[in-house]
Amino acid sequence: MSGHSKWASIKHKKGAADAKRGRLFTKLIKEITVAAREGGGNSDTNPRLRTAMERSKAANMPNDNIEKAIKKGTGELPGVTYETCIFEGYGSGGAALLVETLTDNKNRTSAEVRNIFSKKSGNLAGSGSVAWIFNKKGYLLIDRSQISEDELFTISVDAGAQDVKIGEKNYEVFSDPKDFENVKKAIKEKGVKWETADLTMVPTSTIKIGIQEARQVLSLVEALEDHDDVQKVYSNFDIPDEILEKLASEM
Repeated sequence: MSGHSKWASIKHKKGAADAKRGRLFTKLIKEITVAAREGGGNSDTNPRLRTAMERSKAANMPNDNIEKAIKKGTGELPGVTYETCIFEGYGSGGAALLVETLTDNKNRTSAEVRNIFSKKSGNLAGSGSVAWIFNKKGYLLIDRSQISEDELFTISVDAGAQDVKIGEKNYEVFSDPKDFENVKKAIKEKGVKWETADLTMVPTSTIKIGIQEARQVLSLVEALEDHDDVQKVYSNFDIPDEILEKLASEM
């Protein structure tokens, strides 16, 4: 799946500027707060919180920030109440986009997301327009140099994975959300490290786009992800790895 997950991994390897890191911290704090509010502050019994905490630690967020975010979610500290809002639309080449936000002002976020789509050659669509294309899955991206194809397949499937896809440089492991933690645990116990581990929305079909369309749709994705209220952007674009690498060097 030469799509958004690989694009995110490429950007991660490039490293983030201080401004980007600060924005990432803000998004992660929101996610931790909402996860704690909805599922409690114990990461052992709250998979969403556990995943958010792991992402925060991977981003080198101070433990104090994580603890405060949890306490705001559980009500031990005062905090803002966020609601989840999903936006759907299309980018250049007909690529479907699903935009997940956490906001304390739905009207403001809606207007600003619509403006981003308009400025970046996209079209915001109605509810249900593209959501049907995506299914929620556990997702891990792993460098191929760490483990053989056969060993990873056996470990992953035995732990509950639904599929393992082999790319030129990486493996992609997919699972049902309920089996995600078991799959992660099994892979981790073999000493294998992942580049990405998250609950994500995986498209049931993809759309191939050329370099010019890719440049436009990735510019749209970048603008959306730069918005403070946008937590995640999912898309079904299929772009060859060499084009993703080339465009990453331009941005």
